[in-house]
Amino acid sequence: MPPSSLMDPRLAALREEICAIERSAPAGGGRSVLPFGIEAVDARLAGGGLMPALHEAAAASPGPGDDAAATLFLAGLAARFSRREGKLGQVLWAIARRDLFAPGLAQAGLTPDRLLYAECRGDAEVLAVVEEGVRHGALAAVIGEAGRADMAATRRLQLAAEESGTPALLLRRWRKAGADPLAAPSAAMTRWRIACAPSASLPHEGIGRARWHVELARQRGGPPHEWILETPDAEARLALPARSGDRKDQAAGMDRKAA
Repeated sequence: MPPSSLMDPRLAALREEICAIERSAPAGGGRSVLPFGIEAVDARLAGGGLMPALHEAAAASPGPGDDAAATLFLAGLAARFSRREGKLGQVLWAIARRDLFAPGLAQAGLTPDRLLYAECRGDAEVLAVVEEGVRHGALAAVIGEAGRADMAATRRLQLAAEESGTPALLLRRWRKAGADPLAAPSAAMTRWRIACAPSASLPHEGIGRARWHVELARQRGGPPHEWILETPDAEARLALPARSGDRKDQAAGMDRKAA
């Protein structure tokens, strides 16, 4: 029997073994996914949580309320990534304008002692700083704010995040009315659209926990979905309202009330 005939089954078995290892290995250098801790959300995410990859979020409208909601949404995600494995890691935030409110970020779980700022002069510099921070490998997460990020730039961030295991969180800013920041294609693992939603009706105004309409506009390996969620607490934990706000019919009803 020729030697090549003897080797063919061995090569086939080796290829199958390698493929099995690749299928079972998580992204990000073996680091596990980060769950939201909410069954209704984690069950809808491919993998049961967020991979250490590129994730994007944008406000549902150019209004200041929705813009603040999207900012705090990413701040809460970064805070949760910084608490992985029982450690408090550092988060780098690349900004192009000075409009962050430190007490508000702290209320979402991202306290000043864990936050570093990098002031940039435009989208290109923001993206470069985010990529450098992600590739460094010693940060818990890196956040950047950019209005424009083409497919090549987002692919670089996604590859850097996968290789280093450091998540890149990109806040897609509105640049002009009518131009959806998430309209352009992206290599991001997930893309989120965040809007303010009415709080629960209480006897006294101003004491209810704020709510967001959270839309998972796109995810790799899974369908889109949407929920009504209560905003993060000081431990960066989102929550479902007392009623089943994750149901699409109730979410639509809440949206009509907001309109």
